[in-house]
Amino acid sequence: MPLNANTRKRSIRIAITLASGLLPVLLGGVILSMQAERTLQQSTQQTAEEAIRQFELMLDNNAQAARELLPLAGQTCIDVNLALREQATRRPFVRSTNLVWDDTIYCSSLFGDYQEKIASGDYAGGRLLLMKGNPVTPNTAVLVYRLGEGLRGAMSTLDGYHLINALRMIGRHTLLALQVGPHWLTSDGEFHEGPLPVFPVAQTKIDSSRFAFGVQAGFPEGETWRYMSSQYPPLFSLLIFFGVISGLIGHILQKRSSSPTHEMKRALDAAEFVPYFQAVVHGDSKKISGIEVLMRWNHPKEGLVRPDLFIPFAEHSGLIVPMTRSLMQQTATLLAPLSTSFEEPFHIGVNITANHCQDLDLVQDCREFLAAFAPGSIYLVLELTERELIEPTAITHQLFEQLHDLGVKIAIDDFGTGHSSLGYLRQFNVDYLKIDQSFVAMIGIDTLSSHILDSIMELAAKLDLAMVAEGVETLAQSDYLTAHNVNFLQGYLYGRPMPGAEFISALSDH
Repeated sequence: MPLNANTRKRSIRIAITLASGLLPVLLGGVILSMQAERTLQQSTQQTAEEAIRQFELMLDNNAQAARELLPLAGQTCIDVNLALREQATRRPFVRSTNLVWDDTIYCSSLFGDYQEKIASGDYAGGRLLLMKGNPVTPNTAVLVYRLGEGLRGAMSTLDGYHLINALRMIGRHTLLALQVGPHWLTSDGEFHEGPLPVFPVAQTKIDSSRFAFGVQAGFPEGETWRYMSSQYPPLFSLLIFFGVISGLIGHILQKRSSSPTHEMKRALDAAEFVPYFQAVVHGDSKKISGIEVLMRWNHPKEGLVRPDLFIPFAEHSGLIVPMTRSLMQQTATLLAPLSTSFEEPFHIGVNITANHCQDLDLVQDCREFLAAFAPGSIYLVLELTERELIEPTAITHQLFEQLHDLGVKIAIDDFGTGHSSLGYLRQFNVDYLKIDQSFVAMIGIDTLSSHILDSIMELAAKLDLAMVAEGVETLAQSDYLTAHNVNFLQGYLYGRPMPGAEFISALSDH
């Protein structure tokens, strides 16, 4: 069974490592593909716009020729034939010109007198017709421009050679088609009838705003990959490099603990969470009156881990309750043998959170803790941390009532900086206020903070609550707080947090 479990874990680790390596490659590939598609889309847009400009330029010549010939419609062919030939000769892109009367071509620059019926309804927008060919060039497409006014009409034709040449030059890297009505022409010179085809990649369709024609551009299937393989080889190499690095990081991280919860449970079983004690002194005599018990993680590889790196997660995961229980048991083991030598009750402060207030197990933990000491030798002070709001439910009221019956004192830690401190004063029958170090640090520096500090001390005095000032580091702060009748002081001025055995040794010397 263990072998199977190890095999399973190894397979999971390999899968995670591969996923870590492939993820940046896949994401990068998707991003590069999107970028390539965007670039190709811009390319077809520009190609279609350029084709529109070129075809409009060609048709401008044909339109101008038709406008100049329209007033001549109705005159005899022999009188106007020279004018028709002149327009076809001197205007670029005009292959031939014709005059129309009553939807019948009667005079041509190529044939002179000529009779051919036309269907004006076949012309897109009444003016343009794309033909497969005519009697002169039956295998080459022709674009006809028609202008009419009453019975009169003038026509000019644009040779398909110019159209095909423009499609080839403009769309040499794309698929490009010219559409006039139901007919369309491609760069290979093929004339088609019916709906335009779908171009698989980056298709763009633009219609001319001046003439009744449109242009469609696009790329064949697989063009995105061909573009990426020709343009992005260095970026692909970079993606593979990042993939290798990411996979390596994933592999290294998996060699560490499988999860924070698992690692903290392991540490709890291994008794790696140990108590550190910080002295608390009387405000007037400056003699040690007690301690605050602080939790530290003595990790076998990382060394001593700061509480701010693991306490919030312990609270979130619910592990803070068994961790606190272990801390109280270790503290009792260290200090209980000394309790008979305490001249007056020794204050022992332990932090609790909202997690501790969800049931009555804390009462039993406190009862066992007090039973380890000589009767009357200590005061157990539970300090309510305010990182999470403690809801005043029936359970919490019963909890604090039973704690007070045991003689346990309640303090609000970091007063004024967290959740509903004033509400706690009213609801939980508090005994102590712990003044947050941020207010103490501003003594003599920041007027506003000093006013807030004075208000807190005044409030505590009116409510007959004992006060503990945290973070005392200078004599000036100590003197100020003592002058304002703060009962207890705590901070680096009187001692840093230290391991239990070291504190006991220092306490004996003191």
